[in-house]
Amino acid sequence: MRRPSDHELELSVAGMLRFGVTAAAVVSIFGGLLYLRQPHASISRFQKFNAGGPGLRTISGIWQGTVHLDPRSMIQFGLVLLIATPVARVVFCVIGFARQKDRLYVLVSSIVLLVLLYSLSHGFQ
Repeated sequence: MRRPSDHELELSVAGMLRFGVTAAAVVSIFGGLLYLRQPHASISRFQKFNAGGPGLRTISGIWQGTVHLDPRSMIQFGLVLLIATPVARVVFCVIGFARQKDRLYVLVSSIVLLVLLYSLSHGFQ
């Protein structure tokens, strides 16, 4: 397998970013349209923040709601996709730099990936 050039790596990362942002937008917009189609009996009160039920706070709950076409879960899933896009970019960069055998950039990208994963997993405490 040949080493990808810097330009090829940039193109693949750009394509992945475009795909991630587009997928997140499509899912969120579709969930928003489904949400607008629902009848709403009461007016929302915004004096106090309501984070939603437990189904909207976990990845498994969001996924189950998305599979069942729950509008709020679909919007939340779109946001999860949007958050996952830069993380996937760093993963792509680690793999691309490893294929280029560029140890310094693999090290730096790996550190960035570890910081991202740590902050995502410990940021909700």
